[in-house]
Amino acid sequence: MKKVTTGTWVLIADGEKALFLRNDGDEIDFNLTVVSMKEQENPSTREQGTDKPGRFQDDGVQQRSSLDDTDWHRLEKDRFADDLADLLYQRAHRGLYDRIILVASPKVLGELRHKLHKEVESRVLAELPKTLTTVPLDEVEKELQEEFGSPRKSRAPYQTGL
Repeated sequence: MKKVTTGTWVLIADGEKALFLRNDGDEIDFNLTVVSMKEQENPSTREQGTDKPGRFQDDGVQQRSSLDDTDWHRLEKDRFADDLADLLYQRAHRGLYDRIILVASPKVLGELRHKLHKEVESRVLAELPKTLTTVPLDEVEKELQEEFGSPRKSRAPYQTGL
């Protein structure tokens, strides 16, 4: 794996929120700074859909079957992954980052992975299937440091002239 150096970006996302972070520290001590944040208002399906599920005429006399109701909430999460892929491409194309780590819930990471442009794919250092959007930034730094950071070099103990 490539080193997480100064300037490496980190995307932390779930289906409704994304944080774009930049490592202003180095490969040993991460110091993540928020570059931008994107949120999507995504109410539950029952709040978005008001119609009853559809029906269709079945074979047989006077038989009708129900169709599954559309999961609008899930569709919006999928669309959010599309939006993130577009944002990542635009920012890569403008040269805002050279390296990025993708940290997202497993479902979102899977959706995102399929939608990334080749220009973005070439800049992805690593992926982590975890939901960290609700975790405080200092804990995110610790988590990423454990997962991707270089180990600290131990110093020799201080020796006296005895």
